[in-house]
Amino acid sequence: MAASILKIAVTCLSRYASRPSPAVRTFSSPSSPGVPPTLWKLGRLNHVAIAVPDLDKATALYRDVFGARVSATLPLPEHGVYTVFVELGNTKLELLHPLGEKSPIAGFLQKNKAGGMHHVCIEVDDINAAVADLKAKNVRLLSPEPRIGAHGKPVMFIHPKDCDGVLVEIEQA
Repeated sequence: MAASILKIAVTCLSRYASRPSPAVRTFSSPSSPGVPPTLWKLGRLNHVAIAVPDLDKATALYRDVFGARVSATLPLPEHGVYTVFVELGNTKLELLHPLGEKSPIAGFLQKNKAGGMHHVCIEVDDINAAVADLKAKNVRLLSPEPRIGAHGKPVMFIHPKDCDGVLVEIEQA
């Protein structure tokens, strides 16, 4: 009996040992050969923004059903939105609702009646250097200069056509 168990174990191990090892994924970094160094760096994911047609209902879902901690509603007239932040521990969700006739979120909700993901926000260590570098590289930005965002820090939105269809916000860390 012990000999048959040993034979099965040896067979299994030899099959496993003969398999090719899984590929190791590598990522380039600014210190990689051929990649020019930059004056600024991407940081952590700050938040994922979700446009919602009913801010009170969405806030209640995250607070009362999911048990998340949510912020008070913050009006940002210069951006044309109301925001509520949902704390997730490692990042946040930003619930967005239109504020005013010219709100970009109103247009988004006309096309997406149920709401949906609007943008991702990534921190940068030097937003002014990032904006200057992106402009020099002909990356389209949605405003001429950074504006103050919901966290009281400078932000800049990058055109989705230059980010594989995703609206990206960069925020000073």
